[in-house]
Amino acid sequence: MELSATKRNRIFWLLQFLGWGFINAFSFFLFTKVSLEFIIFSILSGIFIGVFTTSLLRNYLKKQNLFDQFGLKEILKIAISTVLCSALYGSMSFAAGFFYGKYMPTVDEIEIKILENYNSFWLIAVNSLFIIFVWVVCYLVIKLLLKLNADRIERLELNTTLKQAQLNTLKGQINPHFMFNSLNNIRGLMLEDVEKSRDMLTKLSEMLRYSLTQNDGNAIALEQELEMVENYIDLSKIQFEDRLRFEKDIDPKSLHLSIPPMIVQLLVENGTKHGISKLKQGGTIALKTNVEEDQLTIRVSNTGSLKMGKNTTQLGLKNIRQRLRLLYGERATFGLKEENGEVVATIKIPLS
Repeated sequence: MELSATKRNRIFWLLQFLGWGFINAFSFFLFTKVSLEFIIFSILSGIFIGVFTTSLLRNYLKKQNLFDQFGLKEILKIAISTVLCSALYGSMSFAAGFFYGKYMPTVDEIEIKILENYNSFWLIAVNSLFIIFVWVVCYLVIKLLLKLNADRIERLELNTTLKQAQLNTLKGQINPHFMFNSLNNIRGLMLEDVEKSRDMLTKLSEMLRYSLTQNDGNAIALEQELEMVENYIDLSKIQFEDRLRFEKDIDPKSLHLSIPPMIVQLLVENGTKHGISKLKQGGTIALKTNVEEDQLTIRVSNTGSLKMGKNTTQLGLKNIRQRLRLLYGERATFGLKEENGEVVATIKIPLS
């Protein structure tokens, strides 16, 4: 279970005060002849100095994102910040000892000896460096454990999400309405052209096999995806005839590049189902790919309006966004907009 940021913050401050309180109070358990005023002053000033200096150090370390890329540069940052924090801690400890010795009463030799230690530069320097170093080690170990736990939880969530995304994609691709329409259209076509009907049945079976077999993979050559897109267009033209026009402009360099399976087909299917089928005069679906600057751009546009498919295309679009995020993180983008009487979907996939 991952703790929320608020809970982690509360635990940090609780440990800060308890830890510094214990450190400063423990040493006085060994002394029995110091005044109560001296004990209270030492503990309270020690807690304040410890919490104040290490809180500043913590704010600095948090901004560095040390564990994202841990190397020599990060080690130097930790070392330098530790030394500076130790110097601040020692200076404030010296100031506290000086203040007590000058303005507060002393009752015996033990207190005087302790105060003399506050005036020893090397003793304060070594003591401060040791205490801050131990604090930094504890802090980094805890941060590392929290990060490892967060990474483990994220991996589990991503694996679960990926499986769900694959399942949703499978459901979205095996469209019973399209399959039954295609079978009925092919049955009607048999009365006119038996050879073409056989060819359409082959294309339909290839599409179904593609949907079932490729869904488990995360990458497929664009060339293979385009074959299934052509099959889908050919089957759809049985129903739409001249109402459906298909144009493509494929960059030859893109044909052998890998993409997540079925994302192009899904965009074409959405354009046909929620764009062309809504228009009495029909329309055009245009597919264009382009490779430049280590990036593959896939653009699918269709005649129509976004409002036409507002309530019915969300599953497919969510699947595309989800799979791109899982496979490429923030490096891949997916955009959908309406311009000049067309709905334009654009996918950009990094090549490295």
